[in-house]
Amino acid sequence: MADASAAGEGGAAELVFNDVTKRYPGRPQPAVNSLSLVVPAGDICVLVGPSGAGKTTAMKMVNRLIDITDGDITIEGRSVRAMGLTQLRRGIGYVIQQVGLFPHMDVADNIATVPRLLGWDRARISRRVDELLDLVGLDAAQDRTRYPAELSGGQRQRVGLARALAADPPLMLMDEPFGAIDPITRDRLQNEFLRLHREIRKTVIFVTHDIDEAIKMGDRIAILRQGGVLAQYATPDEILASPVDDFVASFVGADRGLKRLALTRVGDIALEPAPAMAADGIPTVPETTSLRDALSLMLTHGGRPLLVVDGSGRATGTVTVDLVSETLSNGGGRRGAAA
Repeated sequence: MADASAAGEGGAAELVFNDVTKRYPGRPQPAVNSLSLVVPAGDICVLVGPSGAGKTTAMKMVNRLIDITDGDITIEGRSVRAMGLTQLRRGIGYVIQQVGLFPHMDVADNIATVPRLLGWDRARISRRVDELLDLVGLDAAQDRTRYPAELSGGQRQRVGLARALAADPPLMLMDEPFGAIDPITRDRLQNEFLRLHREIRKTVIFVTHDIDEAIKMGDRIAILRQGGVLAQYATPDEILASPVDDFVASFVGADRGLKRLALTRVGDIALEPAPAMAADGIPTVPETTSLRDALSLMLTHGGRPLLVVDGSGRATGTVTVDLVSETLSNGGGRRGAAA
């Protein structure tokens, strides 16, 4: 965890749910019922399902905000039930929808909360604050002395993320972190977090009620049904291509073919050759555009092909409606697909 006696500062940690059950007195059904799954180190596992399916309960048992009734959860082979609460929680980053920043502390002091508890010296804390503000896309010189009330919702969420990362924990818990933010800011923060995750590779448990967010964010998705029963645990592409039953098929939606297109970027497929000479008015998209967004843009422009360009603006080929259709029929949606 955050010190040498736990999972180790930095890196990522394997997380295992082993037949985990949570029962509340007076309730006929468990909130979580015999949940077993393995989250490989460095993966984002999204817990998704209808209201009352036990998503947040399952997540909160990891840091023992909710006690486990039966079974166990291990981090790098160590039972969370065998660790002291302080040691356990200081080594797990925690991000919630309401952010939970301390209103009387400025940004720098909010981020420094756990490092200060761990006894870091001032110089190390100051360097870490500046590093994290830069990492989450904020201006260290301008934002470190501001207070939460002076920040936008998106900025507060970024500070909350920086605070969760402050002690470089191997594991992060994220409970509907972008749920209370407008759609445009939400999309930006999702993209920013995925970019950040590619750099830091933490193990992440991410709770959402939104299947589209789950597909976008998850390396693996655990779909829970009422009563906290695991319906399916697989990669996004596996769930969209082969839902295990009618409940999962209904939950992911009838448009699951289109959803699979969101998993593949135009730069991931074999494109048609780029025109020898630039064509006036042809729409241009970067290689990072999803096939779903590319298809939407082509349909908006009457089915015209799109010119695909790399990060330097150099044309790498064209994508057509027929090419997208062929990719989907051949198994599109590659991100997270099983080898």
